[in-house]
Amino acid sequence: MVYSLTYRRPAHVDSSRDSLNGDEKPISFDESIRSSGSGSSAGIPDALSFDRIIDGGTCPPCTTRDFMNFLIYIERAPENLQFFLWLRDYTKRFAELPERERALAPEWSIAMAEEEAAAAAASSTQVPEKVSPETAALFKGTDFAQGPKVTVTDMNPFETPPKTPADMEDGASTAPTQQDPTTRDGESTVRSGNKSFQSKAAGAFESADLKWQPFTIQPFREEVTRIIATYLAKDSPRELNLSSRERTAVLHALKNTTHPTAFRTVATTTEWSLRCQAHPNFIRWTICNGNRPRVIFARGLGVSTILLGFLAAILITLSNAPRGYRALAAIGWVIGVATLIAAWKGMCVVLHGMHHRHLRPWELFDTDDGASAETEMKKSSFDSFGSSNSYEDEPWVAKYEKRNLVRKVFDREVWIQEPALRQIQDTIFVQALCGAIVASAIFVAVFVAVPGGKLY
Repeated sequence: MVYSLTYRRPAHVDSSRDSLNGDEKPISFDESIRSSGSGSSAGIPDALSFDRIIDGGTCPPCTTRDFMNFLIYIERAPENLQFFLWLRDYTKRFAELPERERALAPEWSIAMAEEEAAAAAASSTQVPEKVSPETAALFKGTDFAQGPKVTVTDMNPFETPPKTPADMEDGASTAPTQQDPTTRDGESTVRSGNKSFQSKAAGAFESADLKWQPFTIQPFREEVTRIIATYLAKDSPRELNLSSRERTAVLHALKNTTHPTAFRTVATTTEWSLRCQAHPNFIRWTICNGNRPRVIFARGLGVSTILLGFLAAILITLSNAPRGYRALAAIGWVIGVATLIAAWKGMCVVLHGMHHRHLRPWELFDTDDGASAETEMKKSSFDSFGSSNSYEDEPWVAKYEKRNLVRKVFDREVWIQEPALRQIQDTIFVQALCGAIVASAIFVAVFVAVPGGKLY
């Protein structure tokens, strides 16, 4: 079974976020949510929708793991998905807290956000009042002194964040692995790591002109501090692509509460990027069943077959053979044009005939000696507080570069398990076949109408 012959695969979406401003983006996001039920019109069937992939309702190569690998190795922007998965888990854990703990972190409403933004804008435009030299000398070194403030990054030993039940139960799945605090080395590592996160978070609040440090009694405050240092602070390991206005708004919210609604602005931006940019590009990329050398080889094979068809038609036309024999050239034209059209859309008809696909470069060496190290690197991509997402040092990069071209063209294959993806590829193949038949019919009509040469 195939889709409509008018089916078109998802168009490539530019990753530039400057195409929409902050007011237009939520509107487009809401429209994309409302139109998610008719994903086939955009080239994405409901079986491959964003929510279905995130919820684990798809098979390889369309799983959440494949989506993450695409963002790491192709788009080079996995931080949006990493933050999105963390926030979804964080919202669930926050809702499971006792009522007395949730009351410590009130909900951050849209009205509160607008009021905070207006206050920040008013304070930024306010002209500082001039003070006398005697008054300036009196307040020198205090918080009331004019001029740049000095940020104190040392931790206060009396401000120990309280642990919540979720910290004890779910800490292993949401926080980075820490050494055993019972040993002196492990305790030193934990303290230095916490101090580093606190320092980065303090710098982020200072850059947003926030004078007060966040409340430490609120639940998950330490985890939120790590998120600020990992995703929201400037030059952080997984810095999100946020505007200055969005960054300031979320920091103002996190200054007051650790409620999940404090991330509303960032959540809208990241989810819009995932749904409207990354997801269509992922489906478009997944439709391609061959690597780049194989697709280029298929295009060359299609062009060669078409040229051979023209050569056969010319030789038959110049001979004494009856006109009907000229139609035999259509065999080469049909095969060549169908191969060329499919390859132009990233598909190899030979692989499609078996419903196979090439293994990705990072999948080829899972069975080699370096598999354990690469497996650890793949697991770290789902760690909410991991390091940067650079992959240049992974072992497979050097191994794949040494692979010769012929071996890349005929690389290892694997069966495509996702039925919806196979259905899309079947549709593209039928479209290519129909286009080849139409083009071949035109070529045959032209050559049959031409008088014979009768040269031999």
